[in-house]
Amino acid sequence: MKTNPTKLITLILVTLTTIVALADTPPPIDPSSYTAPIRVACVGDSITVVNSNTKQSWPDQLQAILGDKWVVKNFGVSGRTLLKKGDCPYWKVPAFKDAHSFNPDVVIIMLGTNDTKPQNWVRFEDFSHDYRDLVDSFKKLSSSTHIFICHPPPVFGGGKYGINEANVLKELEVIDRVAADEGVNVIDIHGAMANNPELFGDGVHPIPAGSGVMAKTIAAALTPQSAPAN
Repeated sequence: MKTNPTKLITLILVTLTTIVALADTPPPIDPSSYTAPIRVACVGDSITVVNSNTKQSWPDQLQAILGDKWVVKNFGVSGRTLLKKGDCPYWKVPAFKDAHSFNPDVVIIMLGTNDTKPQNWVRFEDFSHDYRDLVDSFKKLSSSTHIFICHPPPVFGGGKYGINEANVLKELEVIDRVAADEGVNVIDIHGAMANNPELFGDGVHPIPAGSGVMAKTIAAALTPQSAPAN
């Protein structure tokens, strides 16, 4: 019986794609392997801070999903850029040092949205270098065994404050390259929310339900067993 070469090639490609996909999926974090609650540092901008006044920010909701074997702390600061020479660099706020002093076991970074503003975009050529430096700053901590960097969420309705979707899309490719080079994992918040404009009150910031989708997506990346279905 002869084997169809085209079918054979297709089968090989499908198999290789599956292997690559499995290799890119980080193993779940097991709380039982830790002697104390797992410390999670959430680094971000206003998208990380929004809804925190009602305890419904995505870090708040992530804590509720993961439970008492985890300690999730919000180190987000509104308006901050990943760029060191942006108009409001995250590097220069106390939260930057506080996130390191927390000695996190897990670091989740969701920055880049404010970098799409015109006054910051002129320095986009520094975005990759500065992102690598931020990741490296946490890698130097003996406690940080898991680092995740997030695709920023989509921008709807033309954006606001100069924030725009066209530049966010350009950032995604850079973030993927940084993750691959640094050996860290990517959480695709952008893809998880691309078809849900109703979850963003002003086209940029999520409403509580939107923060909930982010929390569930991140929980699924950390430990699939702890994440409820969307």
